[in-house]
Amino acid sequence: MNKTKSIKKGDKTSYQWNLSLLYSSPTDPQIEKDVVAFEGMIDGFSKKYDTKDKEFLKDNVVLLSALKEYEEINANPALKALLYSFYSKDMNANNTEAVARLALLENRLTLALNKTTFFIVELSKISSKRQTEILLDTRLGHFKVLLQRVFDDAKHILTTSEEKILGLKSLPGYSMWVSANEKILNTKTVTWKGKEISVQTALQTIQTLPTQSERAKLAKATYLTLRTSAPFAEAEINAIYTDKKINDELRGYSTPYEATVLEYRNDPKVVDTLRKTVMDNVKVAHDFYKLKARLLGQKKLFFSDNRTSIGKVKAVYTFEDTIEKLKLTFGALNPKFKTILETFVKNGQLDVYPRVGKAGGAYCSSSYGNPTYILLNHTNDLRSFSTCAHELGHGFHGEFSEDQGPIYSNYSTAMAETASTLFEAIAFQSIYDSLSDKEKVVALHDRLSEDIYGIFRQIACFNFELELHTAIRTKGYVSKEEIANIHNKNISAYLGPVFDLKEDDGYMFVMWTHIRHFFYVYTYAYGSLVSKGMLRRYKNDPAFWKKIEQFLSAGGKDSPENILKEIGIDVSSPEFFKEGLMEIADDIKKLEQLTKKFK
Repeated sequence: MNKTKSIKKGDKTSYQWNLSLLYSSPTDPQIEKDVVAFEGMIDGFSKKYDTKDKEFLKDNVVLLSALKEYEEINANPALKALLYSFYSKDMNANNTEAVARLALLENRLTLALNKTTFFIVELSKISSKRQTEILLDTRLGHFKVLLQRVFDDAKHILTTSEEKILGLKSLPGYSMWVSANEKILNTKTVTWKGKEISVQTALQTIQTLPTQSERAKLAKATYLTLRTSAPFAEAEINAIYTDKKINDELRGYSTPYEATVLEYRNDPKVVDTLRKTVMDNVKVAHDFYKLKARLLGQKKLFFSDNRTSIGKVKAVYTFEDTIEKLKLTFGALNPKFKTILETFVKNGQLDVYPRVGKAGGAYCSSSYGNPTYILLNHTNDLRSFSTCAHELGHGFHGEFSEDQGPIYSNYSTAMAETASTLFEAIAFQSIYDSLSDKEKVVALHDRLSEDIYGIFRQIACFNFELELHTAIRTKGYVSKEEIANIHNKNISAYLGPVFDLKEDDGYMFVMWTHIRHFFYVYTYAYGSLVSKGMLRRYKNDPAFWKKIEQFLSAGGKDSPENILKEIGIDVSSPEFFKEGLMEIADDIKKLEQLTKKFK
């Protein structure tokens, strides 16, 4: 879809993705050529190296050749075809042809990539003596990090046949269950003010309603609707969590979350330190919500009050104004950021405004060798401004990491969330001082709300997941009522005594996407607190920005902990995370002082 060339300010038909950067149309013959070429590349690699003698395991020259070809496979020209269908679907949910193409391509690429499974499996079985020889060979230096990862993961890697089986069973054991639950939820509606609205729209509407009674009324109707879907969601959760239990046992993981933490290349000890430090300082969240209740004029808060604001910032942040402000702010750090942003806009790499059929929310999609695409649903408010900055942070990270090549440009999710929250915080500070005192109260409250949500709530979610996985592994099956109770128990722990949660609030689990992406949530807390640490250092020494750019350019060349250590940040100590939490505590005091002006 070509981007409109003549753009009028505020024209909501403009700023749609220009997918011709990938292919000219869904029927572009180059799509099939790329997929066939990729399948041929895989076949050639398999025939050359998946032989009886496995010469690449014995001869480092052959191993180097195999690794170079494996790196080319990771550049994956067929990924562009997959992305084209994925983006087409998100531009228009009614595009059933895009959905069908996406399913077919995913199946073809999965079958093709299965033929490379042998390579990593065979490398993982190399003796420790041979591993040392390989790692010391300077000719293999470029691949040392990849090889070290394979050797480190060896104890969790099964045989080639078993790995293929696990890959194939993920569809009926996981994906089809999650997809079915989403389809059911997409049919559910809530009646509000005489109109039928989707559950997702209802949840978004709750936080915008001006009174507690209205929020509670819509929330009650929404959670009752979710409760009607709970019988299937109960079966789905038990099925996919049991499937994960089987996988974890086969691979020998010691905890339900170890697989995710190691996939993101974090040190499990650091993640445990993060979790404990956040919950040891949960009073910070409780203090915020007590202040929030006072600002809303309520003695008690309901779950539906969690993310509501205390007012409005009158300033209008049109997309054009947002881009100009962000170009100025980020360009002052490095002109390269301005250039990247201008290119994104000029080339149609941002899909900006909400419209019927378009995917909700926001995300940034970047991959080696392909243009970065950012999806927004911009509504001209401060949250839209911050969201744009957040997704651009992901975009800058992807562009800076490109030089790492196809293997190492793919950075850890924990590092991704660090980059996005970093640029979001910088953008917020750039407009905060220009606000009136009353608007500063609202803006600071909303900023703190996002911090609390992104740190304390996500760790509470992590703990909810862990308790749920443990319960299913212990009991074999957990009812929907018990899942809802486990939800409320862990969410209450971070919300504190000012909140009065109802039984039905627990049915949020029915549609909570994060608990289907096992333990992913800790990366939000990790990224937020690490970015705060970076900004502390930058404020004390502007020269530290060069170190930040070093982090942005590191991609996935090493573990997050080692990448951070290279720029002088040590996340192994609880004191590092506590410093970030105390910054939030200080901002809560600042908010309290600001509100005294208007008593």
